[in-house]
Amino acid sequence: MGFSVSREIKYVGGLLRMLRSVKTVDSESNHLIADELEMRVDAFGSNVAFIEGDREWTYDDMETYANRVAAWAKSLGLTQGDTVAVFARNRLEYIALWFGLTKLAVVPALLNYQLTGKALAHCINISDVKHVIVDVEMAEQWSAAKDQVDGDPKAWAAFGDIEGYDSFDYAISEMRPDRPAKSVRDGLTAGGQAMKMFTSGTTGLPKAAKVTHVRAQNYMRGLGAGAKSKASDRMMMVLPMYHATGGLVGCGAMLSCGGAVIVVPKFSASRFWDDAVKYGATMFTYVGELCRFLLSQPPTENERAHNIKWIMGNGLRPEVWESFVNRFDIAHVIEFYGATEGNVSLINVDGPVGAVGRVPSYLSWKFNIDIIRYDVETNENPRGADGFCIREALDEPGEMIGEIREDDARFRFDGYGTKEATQKKILRDVFKKGDAWFRTGDLMKRDADGYYFFMDRVGDTFRWKAENVATNEVAGVLSVFPGVTQANVYGVAVSGYDGRAGMASIVIEGEPDLVDLKAHVDRELPHYARPVFIRLSKDSDTTSTFKFKKTNLVKAGFDPAKISEPIFYADPTTGEYSSIDAKVYAAILAGTVRL
Repeated sequence: MGFSVSREIKYVGGLLRMLRSVKTVDSESNHLIADELEMRVDAFGSNVAFIEGDREWTYDDMETYANRVAAWAKSLGLTQGDTVAVFARNRLEYIALWFGLTKLAVVPALLNYQLTGKALAHCINISDVKHVIVDVEMAEQWSAAKDQVDGDPKAWAAFGDIEGYDSFDYAISEMRPDRPAKSVRDGLTAGGQAMKMFTSGTTGLPKAAKVTHVRAQNYMRGLGAGAKSKASDRMMMVLPMYHATGGLVGCGAMLSCGGAVIVVPKFSASRFWDDAVKYGATMFTYVGELCRFLLSQPPTENERAHNIKWIMGNGLRPEVWESFVNRFDIAHVIEFYGATEGNVSLINVDGPVGAVGRVPSYLSWKFNIDIIRYDVETNENPRGADGFCIREALDEPGEMIGEIREDDARFRFDGYGTKEATQKKILRDVFKKGDAWFRTGDLMKRDADGYYFFMDRVGDTFRWKAENVATNEVAGVLSVFPGVTQANVYGVAVSGYDGRAGMASIVIEGEPDLVDLKAHVDRELPHYARPVFIRLSKDSDTTSTFKFKKTNLVKAGFDPAKISEPIFYADPTTGEYSSIDAKVYAAILAGTVRL
């Protein structure tokens, strides 16, 4: 990329804005997340804070509601460290609800509103909750889970009535809206736990991630400063507010400057730009697949009539990035990288397409990150003759890791709800005896200018024909084929072959032209990376933050007895994708049909 004075100025300027914004966040202080939000209420009381449909709330309205929630929690005898689960969709009241709990130093467990049954019960069980606030719209999901919930937490019906449950709405309406004394939080510091969030559960049941007051405040302040957010800004919030990207980073970008959050209950690709114009959005928070969904929509008159200038988020792949900003006239992109529970964070403030962040050599001492070699066959980090891990060379993919430093709150690893889950993410004796590093589980590469590029998830990359295949790169190629709206790529085991063969579950509009598709992948991908199997799906199974779920797809493999959808294989005799039925499947397993 080479050195550029203008790019360096842009990078340093953005970084300094963010560093200034979080300068006073201190793990040893008694300035907690409740104090942070009360400080914003006092500064911006009459400003509009939240908009949902035809309803608006000011910062003062948020405070009134939060104070009633705090008084309700106190009336139940809840005290410091107790946990209350919040199971609700995106709502005007969402932030105020958990804000009220934190005023009393009660820990909110923010549950994924898409969960039901076993997964929902699991999250409640590992959170040790005393009460569950159940959104009336989630009543059916709660009913499917409650018999699997341990203990006997009390469920309250919120935002409407559920037969047989006490009303949360009525209970808080009876409470006085006085701000609780700060003394109820005495003895706590910002390095302690503020809330519980949950991993996406893409490969199994979710894990409870501990979010400290320091981490929450850094998330709420940092990105808004990077995007120069101000009181006149309005953030389009279509991501779930129980998640750090939406509920802390995106909402925080507005709440830290006196701006407003436009709360959208559920993402709609077809209605997005109409809503952006209707509510006067100037920013929105994305995840990469959300941008891909928008790009797959037919053109609308409002897609360039909006006032959105800044977008911030993560997972915006290079093949989507340029098309997105050009088509929808987006001036600035802030792509960031970080896990809710992790100690690694990166940010791309100067905008090179595809980069998730940058650590220039002159600032490397301020960061705790490195990239080490990763073997995709053994799923291990190989070590050299000295017994230590091997630092990966420039432009070579390896696993991103973050050094755990207990003396710096930014670089601590607060872990999960269980010790076992926490220890699995820690790598020890990496570069010297006694050191400890957080395993991100992400494959990255860095270039000579210090830019980092996401390659794939550990475990998603697989080997085929003695070569490493990155699922994200293959998905990127498939996604630009006309009509493809979603592409989920994974490796499947095939009897008689080493490694795993590439398979893609794709959602495609209209009648798929498999001849053209085969020609496209042959032209764009090396032979070993071309999908051996194609599955035509009606819809892709994703988490509520648009991450693809692959576990069930991998289990089903290419067996037509387990799949009701059409499946095809790259037939070497014809050079085309041919249909797989029970007979062809048996022949592949027997080795009479070769791949």
